[in-house]
Amino acid sequence: MPRIISVGTATPENAVHQEETMQLAKQLFSDSMKDIDRLLKVFKNGEIKKRHFVKPLDWYTEAHSFSEKNKVFIDSAVGLCLTAIRNCLANGKAKKEIAYDEIEAIILINTTGLSTPSLDAIIMNQLPFSPQTKRIPIWGLGCGGGASGLSRAYEYCLAYPKAKVLVVGVELCSLTFQLHDQSKSNFIGTSLFSDGAAAVLVGGEEVPYEELVDRPLPSIISTQSNLMQNSLDVMGWQFKDDGFYVVFSKDIPTLVKNWLQPVMLQFLEQNNLMESKIAHFIAHPGGKKVIMAYEKALNLPAEKTAQSLEILKEYGNMSSVTVFFVLQRFMNQRVPSGDHGIVAALGPGFSSELLLLRWV
Repeated sequence: MPRIISVGTATPENAVHQEETMQLAKQLFSDSMKDIDRLLKVFKNGEIKKRHFVKPLDWYTEAHSFSEKNKVFIDSAVGLCLTAIRNCLANGKAKKEIAYDEIEAIILINTTGLSTPSLDAIIMNQLPFSPQTKRIPIWGLGCGGGASGLSRAYEYCLAYPKAKVLVVGVELCSLTFQLHDQSKSNFIGTSLFSDGAAAVLVGGEEVPYEELVDRPLPSIISTQSNLMQNSLDVMGWQFKDDGFYVVFSKDIPTLVKNWLQPVMLQFLEQNNLMESKIAHFIAHPGGKKVIMAYEKALNLPAEKTAQSLEILKEYGNMSSVTVFFVLQRFMNQRVPSGDHGIVAALGPGFSSELLLLRWV
């Protein structure tokens, strides 16, 4: 089975504490929201301590055109991707670095900016990848994109068992903030979303792993994609003249609890596993309420979602990228061979992406 070899991450240098963003939100939304003091509790109740943004906080108090924000997106996203890729291929837990020309394909995930040529082409002009490296950009999967990218890498490596595939995700959610959008969705997004990038290296069955690492790696056993019918308005973007406007339903935690439970149980049943056999739960932390909904839906003890909650506290919700930060925590541990884990993420559509892992 294909295996996950290493993970590298990167964040912008502007680290902002949640108290600062709460005060900014109070300044920007107080005129339109009479119950602003009550609503501001979401900044504290979400348990986020700090986040990283590509621009200083004052930059977001001024109006910027979509073209200006998108230029910032391209320039900043490329720089973060370069750092994440370098960190991934250096892989401090491995016996040796992976050479750029060993990478057969790059799967590039993002949803928060636009670029044609796609970001992978720009990256390949700055790092010594082979010019024959296959480029597979995937756009529009939102918070589910990271897990979906891993699933597509798994399928590629099943077809080409000698291949090494790089999944690169970058999301600059702060650039989608709309200064004059007084909606509750924009307000909630202000309390939650952040910026970051990550790269994950996946290898096929015939990669000589004994030459690369001396510890168990998570192999991907199975994957499953699910789409909920008639749920297009649960999360996503509306596109207007000045850019991205967030769509964010308050019903997401309820949907996680009621819809995901049978989806997850069916996935485990298909793989002849009981819930109790899942030792590690690698969930995209969409928010504290979403993590709690995972726990209720799957009867998970709090310790199984602890890593996801810690990443949420330290980095906020970086959309598709966040699950890779959680995965990195598990990659930095020495997980016993034979342990099973689940990677889970939810995204627009409304959809879920699940991966079953086993350390070998």
